[in-house]
Amino acid sequence: MIATLSRYGHSVAKTAAKKTTVPTASSSATAGASPQEASGASGAAIGRIPVLDLSPQLTDNQWPARAFAGEVVPFGATAFREGHDLIGVDLQLTAPDGSETRHPMLLQGEGTDRYGVQVLLGVAGHWRYRVRAYADEFATWEHNAQIKVPAGIDVELMFSIGGALLQQAAIDQNRPLAARRLLQAAATALADTSKPAAARLLAVADAALRQAIAAHPLAGLASLSAERTIIVERARAGVGSWYEFFPRSEGAVRQKDGSWKSGTFPTAAKRLPAVAAMGFNVLYLPPIHPIGQAFRKGPNNSLTVAPGDPGSPWAIGSADGGHDAIHPDLGTVADFKSFLKKAADLGIEIALDFALQASPDHPWVQQHPEWFTTLPDGSIAYAENPPKKYQDIYPINFDNDPAGIRLEALRLLRYWISLDVRIFRVDNPHTKPLDFWEWLIAEVNQTDPDVVFLAEAFTRPALMQALGKVGFQQSYTYFTWRNTKTELEEFFDGLANDTADFLRPNLFVNTPDILTEYLQFGGPAAFKIRAALAATAAPSWGVYAGFDLFENVARPGAEESIDNEKYEYRPRDWSKAEELGKSLAPYLTLLNRIRAEHPALAQLRNLDIHASDDDSILVYSKYLDAAFTGTGQADALIIVANVDPHSVRETIVHLDVTRFGIVRGDNFDVHDLVSGATWTWAADNFVRLDAFTEPVHILHVTPHTSAPA
Repeated sequence: MIATLSRYGHSVAKTAAKKTTVPTASSSATAGASPQEASGASGAAIGRIPVLDLSPQLTDNQWPARAFAGEVVPFGATAFREGHDLIGVDLQLTAPDGSETRHPMLLQGEGTDRYGVQVLLGVAGHWRYRVRAYADEFATWEHNAQIKVPAGIDVELMFSIGGALLQQAAIDQNRPLAARRLLQAAATALADTSKPAAARLLAVADAALRQAIAAHPLAGLASLSAERTIIVERARAGVGSWYEFFPRSEGAVRQKDGSWKSGTFPTAAKRLPAVAAMGFNVLYLPPIHPIGQAFRKGPNNSLTVAPGDPGSPWAIGSADGGHDAIHPDLGTVADFKSFLKKAADLGIEIALDFALQASPDHPWVQQHPEWFTTLPDGSIAYAENPPKKYQDIYPINFDNDPAGIRLEALRLLRYWISLDVRIFRVDNPHTKPLDFWEWLIAEVNQTDPDVVFLAEAFTRPALMQALGKVGFQQSYTYFTWRNTKTELEEFFDGLANDTADFLRPNLFVNTPDILTEYLQFGGPAAFKIRAALAATAAPSWGVYAGFDLFENVARPGAEESIDNEKYEYRPRDWSKAEELGKSLAPYLTLLNRIRAEHPALAQLRNLDIHASDDDSILVYSKYLDAAFTGTGQADALIIVANVDPHSVRETIVHLDVTRFGIVRGDNFDVHDLVSGATWTWAADNFVRLDAFTEPVHILHVTPHTSAPA
């Protein structure tokens, strides 16, 4: 257990659950409580020592909190007792395999009655925890003795009380023999009237003795909280670098007659090594299913369609099949499986789009007309998001045959899972009933707990957050529209502290639907800034193809790229762009390498905001204690970003250095992982960031070490 400073500047215990296996304190006769004791007096809703406001837990404990394997989770509880006697508080944690560990919780600030400990949850599965509060009899005695004995008040009485406590602990057969001998020796020293009082009191200051007592506290009046559950999912549910491309564009060729020949899974596979070389480990593919002909959209969402226009992949279904079919232009199931294998060999997982909607040509329209909304004129309602209209898409009506729709959705997912797809990006989940997703994700994860669902939900906060609570492992966010320093400070702080128990953000910098004004008019600097922020602020981030080529021209009147790839083929000459120096790929590669080398960036809850004197200089840090890095060394990064892509900024940044493991007043070195420069910093530092060269510092912190005397 390591005591460090929390984000509030108070002491918080930190332990790594996967490394610490300690018998639960309840195994000791002096340290535990029976279930009867834990529940307090008969009929009482609270224990003898109250334990309240557990965290992590969701409101009303309606759903379990969530974490991912390798995440450092802060546990907290409020505990107190009447009077002035001291208490101890422990986290009792049960791993998925049933093993139990005990983690002492430390007071988070004098007078707060709030106790906390950070624990690394190392494996996936259902974890359970309770918090135990108890009267810390030894700490209470020592506190009183340290006051009374030097003052000559009740000296022998204090030594008698302390000796009796230590004697009681020394005969506890649940303690190791070596610990019992230490306890007995200390009891004997307290009773030795031949020595001065100060020397007798010094006997309880022995470090080994204190360690023995900490392992099995001298506890009474123990109370246990209610039990809570945390679902810990595999690491990819929380950490990943995502890349998106349309496989039909990769290898697409324009024919002599002006028509296009679609790219295929074999041609798209040729792009995989470049994606892997940039450090991306998840590749998201828009729908790969047959596309309807009815009301097919032409370029830029137009109603004018030329022969050979491919249509939107989200207009799913044709005579060639529906959601369980592959578009024949892309290839066969065997081609898809080969594509999956080539990606896996490069360390890339494939994420498929799961879009519950249909083109007018989908087999469902004839087989299950009750799954759609029929208007009074007999037509089926198409999708709308005013002023946008999607005449080529019929939304599902989930209320006409909910049981049938549920079974069909489950069948589809299990089909693709059988082909070894383990990640699904879900299109517009906020337009479907919440209870549907709660049921569907639970059904899938019951048999396949490694399957990850990403919610593409740009919607109201309550609904977006509820999707996370009912089971979505990740979510898109408002990140693309948070661009000023003030907006980003509020947004990042909320992600790290307010919603981290149930919402894991995936910070996509752009999508086929989203090309913000910031990117349209910010030039290359805007692309670098957004990529650096996304890659360092959250464990999961994503890039849609074209971002790496600085594509910034929007369709007039829309917030999306002109000649949008949703409606036409968009092959890109990646090699030529890199040769001409017009590619962001080297910078994206650098960002992903930094992420791979710095475990602090694989955490969500460790982001702290710092101050600057400039309204465009954003400053935040990510810190991971040495107990959790696996290297024996703490990992601390400071990100300083000029979020105005049109300017050169000079200012002073003001750091709370305790938030990343530095003692207040000490100097330390920072190494810029982008430029390679190194500086010596303190709490207040001058920075100059030129948006036209390097708009972001990503600084690795190295504490100064004292020279040997």
